[in-house]
Amino acid sequence: MIEQKYPSRLGVHHATLERLTRELRRLGWCECDIFGVQMAIEESISNAIRHGNGQDESKRVLFRCKVDTQEFWAEVCDEGFGFNPSQMPDPTSPENIEAPGGRGLMLIRAYMSDVYYNDVGNCVTMVKRSSSAGCD
Repeated sequence: MIEQKYPSRLGVHHATLERLTRELRRLGWCECDIFGVQMAIEESISNAIRHGNGQDESKRVLFRCKVDTQEFWAEVCDEGFGFNPSQMPDPTSPENIEAPGGRGLMLIRAYMSDVYYNDVGNCVTMVKRSSSAGCD
């Protein structure tokens, strides 16, 4: 299990993400699954820093994850007020194509097998099951 607390500063999690990527490769995960995990973690931590904690460095982002040969599990929590993910506009609809928000959540959902939010909306849990074939 990897568990880290970060100040709300963009980029502070990159060393952990590199460590996680090495571990996924060591466990035999295919590159497209690794890319999806990287994208989801990058988006979720960036969202927690920017939107959840408002880049207030006195607030922390908690990142926890576990990985084995078949499944990746992660949780990203911030100290913000939360949000309702079901109320986010669809970034692919014509009226929202140029709007600045919502794409990160769409990418997280696209790359992860399961995505859950706590009731407050300040903690996301993500699961990715390894693709055993057809990925590289």
